[in-house]
Amino acid sequence: MFKTLKNAWRQPELKNKLLFTLLIIILYRLGSAIPVPYFNLAMSGTDFYGSGSILEFLSILSGGALAQGTLFALGVSPYITASIVIQLLSVAIPKLGEKAKQGAEGKKFINFLTRIVTIALAIITAIGYVAMLAGNNTYGINYFLVEKLTFFHYLILVACYCAGAGIVMWLAEKINESGIGNGISIILFAGIIAGLPMQVSELWKKVFTTGGFSGFDVWGLVLSLAIIVGLIGMLFLIIWMSDAERRIKIQYAKRVVGRKMYGGQNTDLPIKVNMSGVMPIIFANSIVALPATISQLFLQAPKWDWVKWIAGWFNPFIEKWFNYNTVPYLLVFFVLLIAFAYFYVAISFDPVEVANNIKNNGGAILGIRPGAPTVAYIKKILGRVTLIGALLVAVVACVPMIANIILFWCKVDGITAMAFGGSSMMIVVGVAIETIRELEAQLSLRNYKGFLD
Repeated sequence: MFKTLKNAWRQPELKNKLLFTLLIIILYRLGSAIPVPYFNLAMSGTDFYGSGSILEFLSILSGGALAQGTLFALGVSPYITASIVIQLLSVAIPKLGEKAKQGAEGKKFINFLTRIVTIALAIITAIGYVAMLAGNNTYGINYFLVEKLTFFHYLILVACYCAGAGIVMWLAEKINESGIGNGISIILFAGIIAGLPMQVSELWKKVFTTGGFSGFDVWGLVLSLAIIVGLIGMLFLIIWMSDAERRIKIQYAKRVVGRKMYGGQNTDLPIKVNMSGVMPIIFANSIVALPATISQLFLQAPKWDWVKWIAGWFNPFIEKWFNYNTVPYLLVFFVLLIAFAYFYVAISFDPVEVANNIKNNGGAILGIRPGAPTVAYIKKILGRVTLIGALLVAVVACVPMIANIILFWCKVDGITAMAFGGSSMMIVVGVAIETIRELEAQLSLRNYKGFLD
């Protein structure tokens, strides 16, 4: 990896792209620290969204901007959600899918739709976020917003957060245009990495506390070392998963075109073990955290009688049986991971299209007849590989949760964001590997001398 970065730095064009990407990351982090009007800066970074809610995971992805209530509080979430929605619609609506395949013009149209949906989602999300801030009233006092705000003030807050989401989208697209590419992933990467110092600080506090011998806590050291070893193990597992694939042997028949002979060679059809990447984790986290998020909204809603009645039985039930420190939460999360892994592969990989391409090019899978038998064989292999990939992703995502549950049962305080550590690490490692591969591809293109040299 470091050799690739070193070689890329020696290329003037790639060096400029790297510097431009670094500049965009710096601008993104600056925007994540810019306060918005009417927000109480003294409460910046305070946990107002409750543990186990989807907002906690989104705060990790935004580098803590959501908890701090800054300009980029919404982060890349509206853009990611819009991209997923457009991708699903491209599968569900054939005409939209055909339009997306029309080269540069189709890509431009899809990008336009994605921007429109992003702005719409940003408006909805900003209204909900401001309403949640406004609903944090204790004894009639709001600690997150200044008092006596009018509708105009709330409108300004919503406009600021929508503008922040639009700027983040623009920054990601600029990385795609003039940087090293993969802009939205780079922004995500920067947000998660920005939260590392806080996690290191929490580990340090567990080792050097006010108790123990001269402030040294032996059990805190053991826990911290166990967390570090576990993270290193997951790191190697994620790297192995990113390269693991099942290769299907394909034989192409010889054919004569004019005076030349084509084909007659063996190739492979690679099927990646983790084809869906981190998408199942994002989907599963969004669904499984809904009850805790709704519970938090009930706590901050106006104290109407029907809200009190629902909150009276719903909130204690969620707190006891369905937050991220409970086994039911873990089991539902595990099932959703497997289900969304199959769902994402089903919408992104078409065995019928792959089988037709093989047949049209004069190829066949060894021992399998072309046509329907080839489709059935690819589906069988794809189902098995997807199951293995989903289980490996579940291990990465669920092991930190299991550790957190064990610590909770033992009445030991864990790391606040440890339950989402596997998900965050998959994003970070995946983006790093994808970026290095992109740089290697561009280096190979620039170092290619041609057939006559």
